[in-house]
Amino acid sequence: MASPQTIYISPGKSPDGALSARNRYSSRPAAWLRAARRSVLGVEAMRVVATSLLSAAFASLFTAWLMSPAAYVTAASDVASVSPLESVRPITRRLFDPEGLSPEESINVGVYEAVNRAVVNITAKITQSGRLLPTVLESEGNGSGSIIDHSGRILTNYHVVQDASVIDVTLYNGKTYSAKAVGADPLNDIAIIQIEAPAEELFPVTLGDSRSLRVGMRVFALGNPFGLERTLTTGIISSLDRTLQVRGNWTIRSIIQTDAAINPGSSGGPLLDSHGRLIGINTAIATTTGQSAGVGFAIPVSLVDRVVPQLVRFGKVIRPDLGIAKVFPTDRGLLIAEITPGGPAEKAGLRAAKQSISRRGPFVFTRTDRSTADLIVGVDEIEIKNSDELLSYIDNKRPGDTVAIQLVRDGKSIQVNVRLGGEQIAMP
Repeated sequence: MASPQTIYISPGKSPDGALSARNRYSSRPAAWLRAARRSVLGVEAMRVVATSLLSAAFASLFTAWLMSPAAYVTAASDVASVSPLESVRPITRRLFDPEGLSPEESINVGVYEAVNRAVVNITAKITQSGRLLPTVLESEGNGSGSIIDHSGRILTNYHVVQDASVIDVTLYNGKTYSAKAVGADPLNDIAIIQIEAPAEELFPVTLGDSRSLRVGMRVFALGNPFGLERTLTTGIISSLDRTLQVRGNWTIRSIIQTDAAINPGSSGGPLLDSHGRLIGINTAIATTTGQSAGVGFAIPVSLVDRVVPQLVRFGKVIRPDLGIAKVFPTDRGLLIAEITPGGPAEKAGLRAAKQSISRRGPFVFTRTDRSTADLIVGVDEIEIKNSDELLSYIDNKRPGDTVAIQLVRDGKSIQVNVRLGGEQIAMP
């Protein structure tokens, strides 16, 4: 009788090592679950680790930021940058530029930054011999000037360098150079000196036009008052066409009056408009104390334009003479007030206002009859509206030249030719 077949139920294997049919399929779900469980646990562990690391990193950075002094500086600067004005009037924020400057402040700062390097400090030493003892006396004066070209020429007042034996010029960078005299016009208180300095250290000023100025326009005075280099003061044009007596009986016409502070040491410095252009040379103040009292005077740049080319070329002004000493400005032209006796105008037959003198006891009265005076309305067919235009035209002529003066005499228009007088110099 055959023996019954023995079945081994050892896990998954038959006696020959093969998996049994039942265990081959029944064991797979348990393995898959175990693998999935291990995978989920791994991902969760990695997520916990990553979260911990990120939290630690952010905590470290936040702690470092709090402990950093820069954080407090930034916070303080933010508080300081808050404008008390804007906090109560937020609309005023529109009035300021990104630098926090108002329009007026922006112009002030811009003018100074654009021109201050063109202003120089001039030290003039004067050597005099003692009258009582055989000694040499030295005196020193300070003034200001403006660089006008890259050749080192400097515009200043004549009285700043008058009779100087040694002239030193200090630039914006503190460097000092010896200067030589180029030319001078003592009658108009204008002088040109020159230094030998590298072109890259020279920043010439831009010339403007003083003929278009109006009372009330804002002006800026730059100079070295009391030796304080490149000091800016501001003001307005207080009046125009002032006259200023500078030497003897010579009077400079078309002077600019300003309330910008001009003090000793400012003489020769530039008077500027709101665009940073030179419109005058600061030259004098009206004062009883020797310091600024709000009344300053500047030589107009229109006069500089006429004089400087001759100073550079000849060292002096070759000035033609029309022979008219004084005029009365009118809406129609210039009424001749006085004529130089024996001068070109008198020789040509021009007529001035008549003056009569009468006495009444100890008092002397002068009466002027303007009805007899010629009215100048043009020169060489060019309309003349003011004395500056007449002087500008005549100064561009040479002594000995002939000009045609258009006049109104007794209500009729006439023309008179005048041969200009003055020192005659051969000119190329």
